[in-house]
Amino acid sequence: MSIASSTAPPVPAAGTAPDPAVHLRGVTKSYARAGTGGPPVLEDIDLAVPPGGFTCVIGASGCGKSTLLSLIAGLDRPSSGRVDVAGGHAALMFQDAALFPWLTAGRNVELALRLRGVRRAERRERAERLLALVRLDGARDRPVHQLSGGMRQRVALARALAQESKVLLMDEPFAALDAITRDVLHDELIRLWQETGCAVVFVTHNVREAVRLGRHVVLLSSRPGRIAAEWTVEIPQPRRIEDAAVAELAVEITEHLREEISRHARR
Repeated sequence: MSIASSTAPPVPAAGTAPDPAVHLRGVTKSYARAGTGGPPVLEDIDLAVPPGGFTCVIGASGCGKSTLLSLIAGLDRPSSGRVDVAGGHAALMFQDAALFPWLTAGRNVELALRLRGVRRAERRERAERLLALVRLDGARDRPVHQLSGGMRQRVALARALAQESKVLLMDEPFAALDAITRDVLHDELIRLWQETGCAVVFVTHNVREAVRLGRHVVLLSSRPGRIAAEWTVEIPQPRRIEDAAVAELAVEITEHLREEISRHARR
């Protein structure tokens, strides 16, 4: 997928680094007000997520984190700049599992396969494999209203993986879960990320969650959302949210976040 207001970049020479899985160049997004361009929600965003990378995006409420995901997902277009996504599309997972309550867990996953054109004879087997991948073996025929919140999010993750995208976008998918369930799903997400090799862009308000999961943490300023700071997380996986190294980096990032919120409040 390429959403742009400029011409395509030149083809890289042989031997250069692989193209990013997600690449935003000079991306600005504004929404019209009474027929005129409103103030930008995002401004001049340059971001590259490598193949197999895991980038967490944090920032104050209203800074444009979800707008950023919408642009990457192709649900919206930038006012200016360019968005490129490997393979032409990205899978998107929301805070709410957004499952169809009248369908079983398996049918919810099969629907994503059906929309991709997978033949009916293959859909059941693939759905069962995907549910097994997220540790929901035997749950195919269970109505989703009988599943716990964590299990519903696993079904939503299996449905996202059914799209076989090289990029997985996650918009605060664990925010509504209790701490223990969230910690378990952190482990599961890291396992799936390592097994599938997809690139992940994960939006969260939780700084410790960002450090617990990501290889790369990006802090957006308050409106207009700009990249205010970035960190490379060199703590080896597996990490725990209570690890001293995770807590130390989370404190540093939180201080920057507080500075951004205070700066915005003084405007």
